[in-house]
Amino acid sequence: MCGIVGAASHKNIVDVLVEGLRRLEYRGYDSCGFAVINGDDLKHPIERARTTARVSELAEQGKEFRGTLGIAHTRWATHGKPDTQNAHPHISGGLIAVVHNGIIENYGALCAELKTAGYVFTSETDTEVIAHLIHQEYERTDRKDIAKAVQAVLPKLFGAYAIGVIAQNSPETLVGARVGSPLVVALGDQEHFLASDALALAGRAHSMMYLEEGDVAILKAGSVDVLDQSGKSVKREQKPMPSQADSVELGPYQHYMQKEIFEQPRAIGDTLANIAAFGPELFGANAANWNAFDQILILACGTSYYSACVAKYWLEDIAGIPTQAEIASEYRYRTTVPNPKTLIVVVSQSGETADTLAALRHAKSLGHTYTLAICNVASSAMVRETDWHFLTKAGAEIGVASTKAFTTQLLALYLLAASLAKRSGRVSAEREKELLRDLRHLPKALHAVLALEPQIMAWSDAFAKCENALFLGRGRHYPIALEGALKLKEISYIHAEAYPAGELKHGPLALVTEKMPVVTVAPNDELLEKLKSNMQEVKARGGKLYVFATQDTEILSSDGINVIRLPEHYGSLSPILHVVPLQLLAYHTACARGTDVDKPRNLAKSVTVE
Repeated sequence: MCGIVGAASHKNIVDVLVEGLRRLEYRGYDSCGFAVINGDDLKHPIERARTTARVSELAEQGKEFRGTLGIAHTRWATHGKPDTQNAHPHISGGLIAVVHNGIIENYGALCAELKTAGYVFTSETDTEVIAHLIHQEYERTDRKDIAKAVQAVLPKLFGAYAIGVIAQNSPETLVGARVGSPLVVALGDQEHFLASDALALAGRAHSMMYLEEGDVAILKAGSVDVLDQSGKSVKREQKPMPSQADSVELGPYQHYMQKEIFEQPRAIGDTLANIAAFGPELFGANAANWNAFDQILILACGTSYYSACVAKYWLEDIAGIPTQAEIASEYRYRTTVPNPKTLIVVVSQSGETADTLAALRHAKSLGHTYTLAICNVASSAMVRETDWHFLTKAGAEIGVASTKAFTTQLLALYLLAASLAKRSGRVSAEREKELLRDLRHLPKALHAVLALEPQIMAWSDAFAKCENALFLGRGRHYPIALEGALKLKEISYIHAEAYPAGELKHGPLALVTEKMPVVTVAPNDELLEKLKSNMQEVKARGGKLYVFATQDTEILSSDGINVIRLPEHYGSLSPILHVVPLQLLAYHTACARGTDVDKPRNLAKSVTVE
């Protein structure tokens, strides 16, 4: 993995490939490359450029190339270290070039078979297996049909993949296929494209279609044919192509993460637009099915999992419905006791997160019939595979560390809790109006929190000198502490942990010294007095406290206690506000340390492999 771009045209497509990769840089990568064939010269070999530098370096190399058919890739290492030999595309026999997102789980056995057949491997990747298998099949056929060679090989591959394939002897044909990883076909005028994300090709084509599981697409400059898993020609729904990629422009901000933090009032406002009441219609459900479940299981990974943890508090407190939140990658591999009256909620920014999708399918295989996706991408697999869905309006999120996707997920989950509370009569008509009024005030409240950025920047210099940090929260703000610690470790590379503040004396207190900053989320709620006692435990051990409080907490700055006050306490919606200063603290600490904020090492934006 991580990003694929391909093109079949009558014109030089090198710039298209490189620009597509540039737009996919936000996903994270450690190498990149392209391979092209010049259709004007049938004897011309496949030409390839690869680098472990940025796409800008690949663009410089690209000035020396010309091709009317090509594939390109940004790689995030899974098999094999990040170096040029392991970078995509991979070429077999000088005839076949392949790019690949995903993981081939049986690559070891396939590799052994291919070595026995005389194939020499020049990389440590599972992708090279695909190239050699297609080459082997291609050479067996008299007609040298690249599409048929790809179709013959796919049943041998176990795992997840989206691939793009070209052959030196077929300079007009680009073949794509997918199982488990997304792939888009974009349709232009006498040129057609492949990509793992439509964003890569915005403005290049007039329409697009998402390939379905098991599809094979055969692209030429003048035609597109899609075959389903059985090899039958099929039509897939065409959608308008985005006309431009304005949302990926950085504008006046230093980094995309900073831009996206400041876009949160807009994202929250857009997500709330046209919502006039709580109810099943917000999620595409009908009243009958809405009353059929009596408990909830939320499945998610990473940041999305922390939104699920906050939602557990809301759903049980506001709606009175038993709720569990589970890490998707753990849920599917343990024995569970399914209850058919459980609503399965999956949460994902991309809607393609491999572990969460697999967990959803596992839940359905156990007999769970009520499913809901909370997602930022309308065309994603998760939305297509659930009965109901709620689409957040975060817009494109480029920074690898999620910010606006998280707060809009929180908002969606709060709407779910309020809607279920209305179902059970726990929210009256008058209370519904009050909650909606509070929700509509959120963008203004977020602007007030963002105005604290200069004060937070002043703290970041001290944090930048540390190698460890502790985050504390209580109740529904404990998951917010978890998210704050995750943000700090993701982009600044500072080791950070989060605990419920009441757990301090059960172990973490042993870590507290004057060198360990302790960040505390301290709204004026029912647990504040307990939290103040926990803070005194830290201060008594010489620890330095950095407290995000609200105006009425009566927590004062003093020796060892640094306080930034949020303008207002926002009741049950407080987690949405309190996470924002933690995002800013992580961002400015990373800037002070000089890390690559938008593309942190070893991480990818869209995790489409297990």
